[in-house]
Amino acid sequence: MPHSLAHVALIVRDYDEAIAFFVGKLGFDLLEDTYQPEQDKRWVIVGPSGGQGCSVLLARASNEHQAHWIGNQAGGRVFLFLRTDDFWRDYQAFVDRGIEFERQPTEADYGVVAVFKDLYGNLWDLIEYTDGRA
Repeated sequence: MPHSLAHVALIVRDYDEAIAFFVGKLGFDLLEDTYQPEQDKRWVIVGPSGGQGCSVLLARASNEHQAHWIGNQAGGRVFLFLRTDDFWRDYQAFVDRGIEFERQPTEADYGVVAVFKDLYGNLWDLIEYTDGRA
């Protein structure tokens, strides 16, 4: 049976500020926002507009240990990779919306890539593959 990733959990400080960033700044869709009273938390899923792949679960830190990792879930490495079909369109849109880029665009054999920070400091690649990979 084939498998695929459904969601990747991203630890956040606050649901609403995270939704505002992902929807307002990155242009993601809010796919679900359901309160779970038995755990006093929300099930918040966002994903790239029109995307059919993996989505992001915005998981509010529920204790100090989890809160410690907000913004550093990958130890300072690029954590998530946002694929685009038009790098320069999306790069310019992100710049216009105030997204902070850690590394400026680079053209490589596989495509065009730049590294940006989310609202907490986690690093993401914005990438357009141009080498024919699916």
